[in-house]
Amino acid sequence: MLDAKGNLYGTTNYGGAYGAGIVFELTSSGAEKILHSFNVDGTDGFYPEAGLLLDTKGNLYGTTVEGGAFGVDGTVFKLTPTKKGWTETIVHSFGATGDGGQPYAVLTLDTAGNLYGTAFYGGAYSQGTVFELTSSGTEKILWSFGNGMDGANPIAGVARDTKGNLYGTTEYGGAHGYGTVFELTSSGTEKILWSFRNGTDGANPIAGVVLGKTGNIYGTTSNGGAYGSGTVFKVTLSGRETILHRNRTLADKTRSAYALSM
Repeated sequence: MLDAKGNLYGTTNYGGAYGAGIVFELTSSGAEKILHSFNVDGTDGFYPEAGLLLDTKGNLYGTTVEGGAFGVDGTVFKLTPTKKGWTETIVHSFGATGDGGQPYAVLTLDTAGNLYGTAFYGGAYSQGTVFELTSSGTEKILWSFGNGMDGANPIAGVARDTKGNLYGTTEYGGAHGYGTVFELTSSGTEKILWSFRNGTDGANPIAGVVLGKTGNIYGTTSNGGAYGSGTVFKVTLSGRETILHRNRTLADKTRSAYALSM
């Protein structure tokens, strides 16, 4: 994450004072500062996999895939800048009954200060959720994956349009079991825009989507395609897919799988 002064903020999955990951700042001159070291003891989260979100007040938000009040299901955390350094607050601990678990992706923020994200496991069918968190930490499950031909196990986050609709991918599930592109309306209705077949259309998207100016959705798959190494795709809101690129090599696959940030 880049701020207005050119400072970069990010996370590492391991390392730090307790070996469980850090949040760091890099100045424009290349000087590093450790803002927080995650601790496997207590209720702190640990092992952050995703990037960070910066709000207009300078607070940083992120996720950890483990830790929290319930031990192994992860957290949403907030880092607040103070005169003495940065203070961490756990906004939400995953693991309650019916809750999601193990959020791998970066969060999305609306103008009211609400956070949106996905959890890889948990929910009503144990195959992941889309959640909303208010600024005070109240959680609402917007969707539980795994019901019928629905998607399953979202590893990437969601993109939000100006109407409040959310768009994302699931790594598995759908009509053919190889993942989906989904739309979740502001009223809570889910629509599967595309179910991957593991043919030339691709399979198993593990990165998020980008919303185009004309309403098209762009993303990548980690498998499938004409050469079996993944694709770059476009999906319309009416549910039509176009393959923009088919990866030919393992190097192509590695670049494309993570090209559209998680």
